[in-house]
Amino acid sequence: MNEERKIETEEVDSVAPPPRARVTPEAPAETLGRKRDYLAGFLAGEKEDEPKAGPGSDLQGTVVEALKSIYDPEIPVDIYELGLIYDVDISEDGDATIAMTLTTPHCPVAESLPNEVELRVLSVPGIRDAVVNLVWDPPWDPSKMSDEARLELGML
Repeated sequence: MNEERKIETEEVDSVAPPPRARVTPEAPAETLGRKRDYLAGFLAGEKEDEPKAGPGSDLQGTVVEALKSIYDPEIPVDIYELGLIYDVDISEDGDATIAMTLTTPHCPVAESLPNEVELRVLSVPGIRDAVVNLVWDPPWDPSKMSDEARLELGML
């Protein structure tokens, strides 16, 4: 265990380069198991038009649809129908500002839900940046729920 280890080194003038791990142009595409233009259709495809930004725009509707896919973990209703989203503002540049609240200030998802909202809004094509403002005024109450949410919870 206490024996001394000796490290030996060897000096060399040159080393042969390692083989390339790339496909050479001389290799026929058939030997690789795919067509040579396998990406041609994808690269030549028309890019979908991004929704136009601004208030009342298609982009704002797309953001609202993205918000409707986020559910409150304690209540089986999405946060938009639950009335937790107070405002969705989209600038002409595609910057989204979301004003939202929580059912209570001591909500167990107070740290994670705003981050999830921000990530979900950023995933919408056409959104350049997203800011989520957590507001407490006016406080949330059940009257802010949509009729669909009340029906789902048996409150109608």
